[in-house]
Amino acid sequence: MKSPFPLIPVWVAGLCCVVCGACGSDEHDYDAHGVFEATEVVVSAQTQGELLMFDRTEGDTVAHGAIVVQVDTVQLSLQRRQLLASLDAVASRHYNVARQVAAIRQQIATQQSERTRFVRLVAEHAANQKQVDDIDAQIALLKKQLAAQTETLENTNSGLRAEAQAIEAQLAALDDRLQRSAVRSPIQGTLLAKYAERGELATPGKPLFKVADMEHLYLRAYVTAPQLTLLKLGQQVRVFADQGSEGRKEYQGHIAWIADEAEFTPKTIQTRDERANLVYAVKIAVRNDGLIKLGMYGSCEFQ
Repeated sequence: MKSPFPLIPVWVAGLCCVVCGACGSDEHDYDAHGVFEATEVVVSAQTQGELLMFDRTEGDTVAHGAIVVQVDTVQLSLQRRQLLASLDAVASRHYNVARQVAAIRQQIATQQSERTRFVRLVAEHAANQKQVDDIDAQIALLKKQLAAQTETLENTNSGLRAEAQAIEAQLAALDDRLQRSAVRSPIQGTLLAKYAERGELATPGKPLFKVADMEHLYLRAYVTAPQLTLLKLGQQVRVFADQGSEGRKEYQGHIAWIADEAEFTPKTIQTRDERANLVYAVKIAVRNDGLIKLGMYGSCEFQ
């Protein structure tokens, strides 16, 4: 019986196999899938005042410690001048104890000299003992006056020092507020969002901008319990990021964090074992070359 199908040459059949194999090679069985994320920091105002400078735009690269926002500091500067004047006033009331008691010390020295002279006169029977006793009483009285005045002056100076320390503490707090009025970026990264504009009023705790480290990204992927037993911190991982119609680009990464508790499979993530209900999250650190964007899907293969 003649076959209803025409004979196909061998080379045509081989070509078909190659084509079919090539088409099937696009399907890759990755170990885990996830979304790229970065370390994001929302920076808020710490002082109150008008925003005098906020010229950065979203997408700008900011250095670590760079001033991004400047809050008005006029009122703080005036308060600082007032505190400095108060500190000078306190310093002007400070007593020089040695100078204040110098007169009494001189009187004591004079009386002691007189006592020496009268003791010699008594020995020569040119004076009586009562005169020496009167001088001793005068010296004792002067010493008590010296001690009392010294204590009073030192107590006054101690109170003035405490007052000065309180003003200096207020100055330190004010200087800290002045420093915090210049809002700086806590990390080196990219300005993702602005929550205020120049001319608006800033209040403590009001978010001003969000910055993210776009150079060091993380692929947050999910693995099953059997996969978890094969992973460890620092383990090298092959990471694949979507590159549009060109397919996927490979990056080298390492496991930076492993969750210690299981969670239900996120709806937007599929694991290798789709029958698993509980998975563990892992973070894979990847150095970005600028092509990976936040929220992009990625896959990985554990080595």
